[in-house]
Amino acid sequence: MPDPVVDPRRHARKTLGVVRREKGGFWIAFCAVFFYPISWLVARSRFEGKEHVPSTGGALMVANHLSHLDPIFSGLVVHRARRVPRFLAKHSLWRAPVLGWALAGSGQIPVYRDTADAQQSLREGTRALEDGKVVVIYPEGTITRDPDGWPMQARTGVARLALSTDVPVVPFVHWGTREVLDGYNKTFRPLPRKPITIRCGEPIDLSAYRGLPIDAAILREVTDLIMVRVRDLLAEVRGEQAPAQFYRRSAS
Repeated sequence: MPDPVVDPRRHARKTLGVVRREKGGFWIAFCAVFFYPISWLVARSRFEGKEHVPSTGGALMVANHLSHLDPIFSGLVVHRARRVPRFLAKHSLWRAPVLGWALAGSGQIPVYRDTADAQQSLREGTRALEDGKVVVIYPEGTITRDPDGWPMQARTGVARLALSTDVPVVPFVHWGTREVLDGYNKTFRPLPRKPITIRCGEPIDLSAYRGLPIDAAILREVTDLIMVRVRDLLAEVRGEQAPAQFYRRSAS
């Protein structure tokens, strides 16, 4: 029998270890068309550590939150790693024209904080991880109020997600986005283009917590462990000493 015909392009991809891009559909392509040019226009971007984003399977990506620009750069670092990002984002965004369609069409996950539907968001996030998706979360719940831009004390939902499935938990950080768009001071300074760094770190080892009964103490401990890794990664990017304690927002 004659030898089977081998597609040389497929053979080359396999030999070189080239990973196929995860399919995202129309709305992911639509967002990419807008977000890549925006990132070029407002920033001199550096995307570091993309090799820490798993090429296949579920992953929980955990980031600090400096600016309302962060989701653009979070999405781009995941997309440049050839994966499709699924964000946990506040549900009110789904009411915005066009943006709401893009969020729904691309499989993003609405978060209903402080409501009876809050647990639904975690269930949807867990389901996405179990289905092999990359889920992006900002555990602080909003852009940081720390005057120096360090992470605040985080909500424990990130620990629930991290312990709900045995997927890699990858810390990553943004630095420089607040210099372009500062939400609290209501300033937008796109020019001159600012340096922005997005860096992914090595997955966090949570093996010591797997299989333990989940209670409030465990959730707080795991949340703080994850956020310490995020804070330390940010300190590396900034070349500064991180504060010993997390900033706490006021009760008001």
